[in-house]
Amino acid sequence: MIEDDNFLATIYSQKLELEGFDVLVANNGEDGLRLALKEQPSLILLDLILPKLDGFEVLEKLKAEPQTMDVPVLVLTNMGQQEDVARCTELGAAGYLIKAHSLPDETVKKIRAVLTE
Repeated sequence: MIEDDNFLATIYSQKLELEGFDVLVANNGEDGLRLALKEQPSLILLDLILPKLDGFEVLEKLKAEPQTMDVPVLVLTNMGQQEDVARCTELGAAGYLIKAHSLPDETVKKIRAVLTE
C-alpha cells in the first residue's frame, strides 16, 4: 500500500491483515516504488496525492518496469474526476476506488476480485 495518510494506512493495513493479506506500507511515492520493485507484491493499493512522486508517476514507472509491469494496481484516492480515472486506466490501473465512497470491506472485495482475474 502506498498511502501518505498514516491513519488510513493503519485502518486499511489492519483490515487487510485480518482478511489474511500480508501488507507493506510506504508513505510516499519514491519509497512505494522502491518497495514494489524490491518485494514484487501480488497487488498494489496506490493513492494519487503523494509526496516525492505522485501516484500517476508511480503507476507509470511501475508499468514500465519488467518486474512490476504485471502487478495489478488498484488506485485508492479521493480524486474522483473522470480525467483522473481515465488517465489511471490508460496507465494500466486494474481498478479505481474513491476513498470517500469505498468502505474497507468493499476494497477487500475488489482486491479479491482483481487477484482472481
